[in-house]
Amino acid sequence: MRLRFPARDIPVRLVTGAYIAHSGLGIWHGSAEQAEGLHGTAATAFPFLRRIPPRWFLRMLAAGELVTGTLLLAPPIPNGVAGIALTAFSGGLVAMYARTPTMHKPGSIWPTRTGIGVSKDVWMLGIGLSLLADALGRPRTTS
Repeated sequence: MRLRFPARDIPVRLVTGAYIAHSGLGIWHGSAEQAEGLHGTAATAFPFLRRIPPRWFLRMLAAGELVTGTLLLAPPIPNGVAGIALTAFSGGLVAMYARTPTMHKPGSIWPTRTGIGVSKDVWMLGIGLSLLADALGRPRTTS
């Protein structure tokens, strides 16, 4: 099987994809309390999510993580596609962080104790944007 991306991207795609897919599997089997907590946090940042039942929200989040992780792990998927998925997923997490006042210090981007876990997701946004930049900067080849 021919890779559709440079070999140098294998480590970052493998580690990031495995991390996200593992998280998705854990969330898929999450408790009602976990569903309530994650849904509440997300709905604070994005009020339109209040209409979605917490269990359903948890399943949608898990599915999004599983799809994103799988796209990163799959060798036939080019960097552009994997980068779009990772940028969209992590962009949502970073936006939630930015829109939730209790996650960062007032007037600052730096996290509070509550926001540390989510603030660290900015590394995934950087990886997604790097994969996109690689795909956009690479000349297209026809096979």
